[in-house]
Amino acid sequence: MQTVKYDKNGLICAIAQDWESGEVLMQAYMNEEALRLTLETGYAHYFSRSRNCLWKKGETSGHVQKVRALSFDCDKDCLLMQIEQTGAACHTGNRTCFFDKIKEDEKAGVSFLCELERVINDRKENPEDGSYTSYLFERGVDKIAKKLGEEAVETVIASKNDEKGEFIGECADLLYHLLVLLREKEIPLSDVCTELKNRH
Repeated sequence: MQTVKYDKNGLICAIAQDWESGEVLMQAYMNEEALRLTLETGYAHYFSRSRNCLWKKGETSGHVQKVRALSFDCDKDCLLMQIEQTGAACHTGNRTCFFDKIKEDEKAGVSFLCELERVINDRKENPEDGSYTSYLFERGVDKIAKKLGEEAVETVIASKNDEKGEFIGECADLLYHLLVLLREKEIPLSDVCTELKNRH
């Protein structure tokens, strides 16, 4: 393995990032043994500075982190792990430890699609009265596919006009219904992204 630059306490900073959305979930530390166990098992292990011991993320909560990719920064003194997070990453119960926002742009990044996908998955597993998404799942694939077709046509029509807001709105409707159809067919968005990557 490449030379790792541990600090004076024998630790290296490790950042856990959602492998699908790119969302930063948490930051902790590893020593040499924690890094070795992470590489050997495929699951994130850390070193607790407060308890002075090794710990496997999710060992008691079940909120494990499956490591999909791991890379060093240019100085080899920080690790970035792209992980598949089960449950919440933060001990507070929040998905990410970085939930206390002090500044946020009103524009959403592409990672919001993954957040929306999680909400849609929840509506499939836990239907709610009055939820349009739950209604679509109740009606099944024929209804969802019909709505997707309608939104595709409306998106094409809107693209022929000069109203940017209308076109954006139709694109949003199209993407939403596509995500619902993907969930109905039990296909994660990441599978579509992988197909695009393979074609690229």
